[in-house]
Amino acid sequence: MEIAGSTALVTGANRGIGYAFARALIARGSVKVYAGVRDPASVGDRDLSPLRLDVTVREEIAAAAAAADDVTIVINNAGVGGFDTQLWTGSFDGAREAMEVNYFGTWAVSRAFAPVLARNGGGALINMLSAASWASWADYPGYAASKAAQWSLTGALREGLREQGTLVIGVHAGFVETDLSSFTGAPKIGADDVAEQTMEALANDRVEVLADERTRQVRHALSQPLEQ
Repeated sequence: MEIAGSTALVTGANRGIGYAFARALIARGSVKVYAGVRDPASVGDRDLSPLRLDVTVREEIAAAAAAADDVTIVINNAGVGGFDTQLWTGSFDGAREAMEVNYFGTWAVSRAFAPVLARNGGGALINMLSAASWASWADYPGYAASKAAQWSLTGALREGLREQGTLVIGVHAGFVETDLSSFTGAPKIGADDVAEQTMEALANDRVEVLADERTRQVRHALSQPLEQ
């Protein structure tokens, strides 16, 4: 897909990977990038167009789809960790929030903006997923489950939007250098790197991004015996 001249929406674009996505789109020639955020005042970059959008609030999603009716690219990036729920301990509240934001939020935004993309020629829908889409961890099963659900949804969206010509891309990464992964000292990839790889996939109509070596290893392991 041609990025230059496009109009895009990035959810959670005020920081981290979302902001990196927004800046990468601007660098590639997008003429307008909506920053979908819960608090528009949190968007300090004048190159971006703040748009109130809490992905768990139905009314705000509908209002955003009406206001940003010129978009040709939608990036579902807004997400939460839910890392405070371990397998045997901790409240389920974080796990429920992870599912509500990461899975249902992505679904709701995609459903609202699918007709907009159709009217504007098809365009592209990009979902920020995770290596956790394919692996289970006892330390944060709620987050992993939400990302597995989001990956399944991405496949359903790809099938459901094929007829209208919408390119659907799933972006997977391990730990990224953002506030969300500040709890761990594990090796991390830069947000700018994830964004640039995603722009390359978008420009070349590739449906999947495996942003780092750990993610590629986990993806490959899916075809191996379960005990491995």
